[in-house]
Amino acid sequence: MTGLDQAQQKMRDAGVPQQAIDVFSTFYGQLEEGASGMIREADVDPLTGIDRAADAPSDHDSQRAAASVTAVIKLNGGLGTSMGMDRAKSLLPVRHGLSFLDVIAGQVKHVRETLGVDLPVIFMHSFRTQADSLAALSKHPDLAVEGLPLDFLQNQEPKLRTDDLTPVEWPADPAMEWCPPGHGDLYTALQTSGVLEALLAAGYKYATVSNSDNLGASPDPSMMAWFAATGAPYAAEVCRRTPADVKGGHLVVRRSDGRLVLRETAQTAPEDAEAASDPAKHAYFHTNNLWFDLEQVAATLAARDGVLGLPLIKNTKTVDPTDKTSPEVFQIESAMGAAVEVFDGATAIEVERSRFLPVKTTNDLMLLRSDVYGLGEDFLVRAQQDAPLVDLDRRFFTTIADFDARLPHVPSLVDARSLTVRGDWRFGRDVVVQGDVVLDDDGTARAVPEGARLG
Repeated sequence: MTGLDQAQQKMRDAGVPQQAIDVFSTFYGQLEEGASGMIREADVDPLTGIDRAADAPSDHDSQRAAASVTAVIKLNGGLGTSMGMDRAKSLLPVRHGLSFLDVIAGQVKHVRETLGVDLPVIFMHSFRTQADSLAALSKHPDLAVEGLPLDFLQNQEPKLRTDDLTPVEWPADPAMEWCPPGHGDLYTALQTSGVLEALLAAGYKYATVSNSDNLGASPDPSMMAWFAATGAPYAAEVCRRTPADVKGGHLVVRRSDGRLVLRETAQTAPEDAEAASDPAKHAYFHTNNLWFDLEQVAATLAARDGVLGLPLIKNTKTVDPTDKTSPEVFQIESAMGAAVEVFDGATAIEVERSRFLPVKTTNDLMLLRSDVYGLGEDFLVRAQQDAPLVDLDRRFFTTIADFDARLPHVPSLVDARSLTVRGDWRFGRDVVVQGDVVLDDDGTARAVPEGARLG
């Protein structure tokens, strides 16, 4: 059997839907042919001339009309592995003991109450996050909309050995032989789970999609009204770049056909990295907040036999991410934002930075838990001021366990411009940081005393 035959059989044995196997097989063929998925700077132009959310007018009636036919989809398949977690990152407490999931539930319920609509929220889980997340969501028994599921499951696929493209075997932990196929699997999973059909049958027309760790991407009725008014099949939210935004995906215009295209970091050639990260050239970054017309997605999937044909992203890792001596593998992935090139008439809109508050590191988590941000009765997370730069020593603050042990009480940062921590520091209660503060490393464990004012 070829490597593809083995992978297909492994997926069938695990109960993976045939449509997901077909999508995987298409990517496997590209991998065999040596496709890199690279999008070269010479083949694209910068994104320009797009709408601004701040200029998009709407009134209560148009917002209510749009919200009544919009569904909220939250991607909740990610483990907080970069922070030493082995469960969904969205289970972390962020404000007043509330988790990401609690805040999302509050945001959705607020829109329902304000506009009098049955705004559904549906979570796309991975096989590693589903059980814990559903258990946590059980405290919100009124969250599910009658006739619609509260969640659906992302597909899974085998990791492939880099030497012969066969499915890797890892008897020490067979679960590590599998990986999610990236969030580009959203469209396939929506269809194979029956959620797409259920939404259409219930009269929903649009979906707004974002990551569960981005609490800035709240369900915004004015944005719903804007998207409904565009008549576009698909839209992406983008933000103005700053010099600090050198990583992450951005939209470009493909010269050959004028289509919008998402270029991820993994699709940028090393020699193009400087141009791709230049905010003077590529002014916007992709937030991974998306909008699409459900009927258009269903029609396009049907026309393409369930395979949208998103660009390949090839990630090289070890089968056990914590063991660098374990076999090297390819993880075949795709990005959901890459669907922008699939739909005729797809567009983009510039949004305020407040709609992009992802938590990727404990630096981000410290800011979100601090007094820089407030949580309103509408469950919207709002900055009280421009966020300071936080840089915690990765040796002592990378994992949640280490972070919580050293920062049981997050200091006041509302008057800070930057906080740099070098070394093993523990923070007491009621610490205040002002201006620019650097805590140096002298090689010993040290403490910031209770009530200290730094700066």
